[in-house]
Amino acid sequence: MAHLVLIDGHHLMYRAYWAIPRTLTTSSGEQVNMVFGVASMLLSILKKEEPDAILFCFDAGEETFRHTECATYKEGRAETPDDFYVQIPRVFEMLDRWGIGQVSDPRFEADDFLCTYALAGKKAGMRVSVVTGDRDALQLVQEEVTMIIPHKGYNEAEYLDAEGVLKKYGVRPDQIPAFKGLTGDSSDNLPGVKGIGPKTAAKLLQEYMSLESIYEHIDDLPKGVKEKLVQDREQAFFCQRLARLVCDIPLPIPLVDLECKRLSIQKIIDFFEKLEFTLLMRRLGDGNTKKEEQMPLFE
Repeated sequence: MAHLVLIDGHHLMYRAYWAIPRTLTTSSGEQVNMVFGVASMLLSILKKEEPDAILFCFDAGEETFRHTECATYKEGRAETPDDFYVQIPRVFEMLDRWGIGQVSDPRFEADDFLCTYALAGKKAGMRVSVVTGDRDALQLVQEEVTMIIPHKGYNEAEYLDAEGVLKKYGVRPDQIPAFKGLTGDSSDNLPGVKGIGPKTAAKLLQEYMSLESIYEHIDDLPKGVKEKLVQDREQAFFCQRLARLVCDIPLPIPLVDLECKRLSIQKIIDFFEKLEFTLLMRRLGDGNTKKEEQMPLFE
């Protein structure tokens, strides 16, 4: 079964930016800590996951349809430093050198593309791995679709199947939007139902299965819980709706064009050499590396 790996590009970039010292620069003074971190994790992903097809999904801007519906969506997040943004073109250049596709659209978030391609990949008979730390993507997990959360670079990646999601959060993957409708999501500035925490939300969904069913049985609930749910009913359904990912975007890049071709290793070596990534060059190998010792996907 062919393996499709979908990567949340901004998640990888943020992890890399904060994990690698911002003092990492080339001899000419160009800051490259984020680029180095993304390259390092990508090397690990390619080696460990051995994808047959791969795609990076990015956020294109800050005014998606969710911002149109909710003016305060994601408001309050810490401002991203300028030296993060100036490195993004280098990340795109690196992916081009690798021959790895990238998709984005101002109307949607990266998660929406992860959802769309995950379902398209599964429908095409592929095994799908989604690399991200965004909890919204938990709703994608199902048979043949696994979520991978990077930890310590990619050295201690956490793999979550449907059973793992249930064990960790107390709800099924398909219940994640309802779970967020109840608990809210501080990272997205979605309040949910005030006073309903993860344990109560999980218990309610385990018993009633859906947000709609919870409200259908509102009179059966303890007085305190009932009052909270009644008070914030509109907010609960609104947050659930915003949490649901879009899964039917027309594919900007056909699945067949995501296939990993056996690339010339020299293009990557030239890029690493230009940015003075000596350590990564050793991990990747060089032009004299024996074929059987080289990274997968390269010849």
